Amino acid sequence: MSKYKGKAIILFHERISTDIYDMRLACPDIADKAGAGQFVLLYTDDKSKLLPRPISICEIDKEEESIRLVYRVTSKTSGTKNISEYRKGELIEVMGPLGNGFTQTDKKSILIGGGIGIPPMLELSKNMQIKPTVLLGYRDKETFLAKEFEKYADVYIATEDGSVGTEGNVIDIIKEKKLSADRIMACGPTPMLRAVKEFAVESNTECFLSLEERMACGVGACLACVCKSVKTDTYTNSHTKRVCKEGPVFEAGEIVL
Repeated sequence: MSKYKGKAIILFHERISTDIYDMRLACPDIADKAGAGQFVLLYTDDKSKLLPRPISICEIDKEEESIRLVYRVTSKTSGTKNISEYRKGELIEVMGPLGNGFTQTDKKSILIGGGIGIPPMLELSKNMQIKPTVLLGYRDKETFLAKEFEKYADVYIATEDGSVGTEGNVIDIIKEKKLSADRIMACGPTPMLRAVKEFAVESNTECFLSLEERMACGVGACLACVCKSVKTDTYTNSHTKRVCKEGPVFEAGEIVL
């Protein structure tokens, strides 16, 4: 799939929760080709930040020819902090769409998002052939995007402090509600994905995971974002796969967490 690199106009950019920002970009070339689970690279004008920031695509509006990005500012000196200072109407350099995303299915599915792994599950939930069940994991009552999922799915929430929904994590929701499905698709921090994979193995459920790894080039050349794989990869000639190229979405049995 061809990718675009160039300047995009910022149509909207606001903070929607603590350290969480919502950005919409006018970018016809990316919107036309992008799919759920893919990502883009954002480049900043700060020359001290040599590497672009990989941001998952939250929504795609093909009619408006725009994409939506919801991201977290990780620190006061990070590239995402610099990105958060851009304003509506300004231009930002972007490249994408990148990576291999999720595949929509007519199977009964559970979609799981944890933390900043929640945004890419929104586009997926919109395009499922059968109304999915969505499980969202948060730290506390700041349940960003949760209401938007309710338009497309049956939604359950878990919070670490018990302030909203089930106290605990997404696996606690599955056990509490006695949920089951033919396929599980998840994105979030590695400990959550590890627990999801273990549940999928125990319940003999098909499972696909989107990994969060630090990236450099974003196109598979530098090998900075490799993860451990079960089989030897033909490109790396080792038990690794490139998250930015072969991923970020993998069949759970392909990778070692």
